Amino acid sequence: MIHSKVTVVFCGEEYSVSPETGLTIGRTGDVEVDDNPYLHRTFLVVSFENGFWWISNTGSTLTATVADEQGLFQAWLNPGAKIPLAMRKLIVWFTAGPTTYDFEIHVASPAFRSVTADAPADGSADAEDEVGAATVGRVSFTPDQKLLVVALCEPFLRRREAGTNQIPSSAAAAERLGWTLTRFNRKLDNVCQKLADAGTRGLHGGVGKLATNRKARLVEHALSTKLVTDGDLALLDGAVTTDTTPDEENRVDDRMAVAEQGNA
Repeated sequence: MIHSKVTVVFCGEEYSVSPETGLTIGRTGDVEVDDNPYLHRTFLVVSFENGFWWISNTGSTLTATVADEQGLFQAWLNPGAKIPLAMRKLIVWFTAGPTTYDFEIHVASPAFRSVTADAPADGSADAEDEVGAATVGRVSFTPDQKLLVVALCEPFLRRREAGTNQIPSSAAAAERLGWTLTRFNRKLDNVCQKLADAGTRGLHGGVGKLATNRKARLVEHALSTKLVTDGDLALLDGAVTTDTTPDEENRVDDRMAVAEQGNA
């Protein structure tokens, strides 16, 4: 049987995956991610089974976000779950303790291809990807809410290869934006609730009902769905926010934006 070549890329290093032995990723795996006590010794496994390549979560507590490079596909990989490597390039994000990691999986000849509903007349693959990317994961944000997401994702958007980064603390992100910590946390509540209402798992926005790792989940979701890109970094450079809307009006605007998303 002829196997498609699969390669994992992490921190600029390439690891070829053998269909006979597979590849383990973790604290002490074939890909040694980091000496991080919050990271499982063996967390993820890339393997070849029943004619397909798969990625499995063999950990007990951590989750991983798996997405394609255009933001058309996203899966949340819980402990014990596995999905087929059905696209030519997938990006995997996960968070262990204070650190968020990402790596790429390249499949030379994937079993499937992305198909969009509105393919262009010329049939070019790149154009198809653009059509799909424009319509997936669409949620209406206020300018300040968009700034907040960009500020949290900034370390990842500024680098050029998969690897390791730490998500800014709420205090650091608030200072970056020139906001008070109270204002930052209120807007973070609104962003998380808005995405949760639109179907994103793992956020649970709302005062008193906040997920411990909600910032990590928010960053993973925003990056994997192309909710923000490096082009949005310009918003942070010399940005002056002018949102002086009272809290109640902000909440009304948020509910209206979610309603618009549901009717789109």
